[in-house]
Amino acid sequence: MSLTVEDFAAQCRTALKDNPGKPGREKVCALVQEALKDAGFVAAAIPEGTPERQVIYEDPELGFAVLAHAYSDAKTSSPHDHGPSWAIYGQATGETVMTDYECLARPEGMKSGKALRLRDYTLRPGDAYLYEPGELHSPRRDGPTRLLRIEGVNMDRVKRLPYVEVQAAQA
Repeated sequence: MSLTVEDFAAQCRTALKDNPGKPGREKVCALVQEALKDAGFVAAAIPEGTPERQVIYEDPELGFAVLAHAYSDAKTSSPHDHGPSWAIYGQATGETVMTDYECLARPEGMKSGKALRLRDYTLRPGDAYLYEPGELHSPRRDGPTRLLRIEGVNMDRVKRLPYVEVQAAQA
């Protein structure tokens, strides 16, 4: 029998409650990797026709959210963080090229923050990666993909300020 979204969320809640801070988030990242090995779970949590962003669970006590993402075409995002929150990206199908950035300047008022590219790496099915609060990254998808993502808080309620990528000479 496949894992259900409810069972997965309960495991995440336990990991976060029993292991405060980064150790709990690392345990959730490992839970995401395990869940992505379960084809029945992936099919139920991120079925065909899933929109680009769909909250499938939000914890009423801890506030974390489990999201399903499906992209039918290529898509690139600008450098960003998750504000005061952490996020875990889990690759279900397809591939996502992730870029990590060094923050050279945080956004202020109407002025965008500055981000310097550090490295690129590819998330493949079954991979999961934890981004701590303030860590800048950007995903690029060159074709159809499906992802499972966990946010420490539902980012629909958080205002995020923009970043622009700069070259070393502009830093």
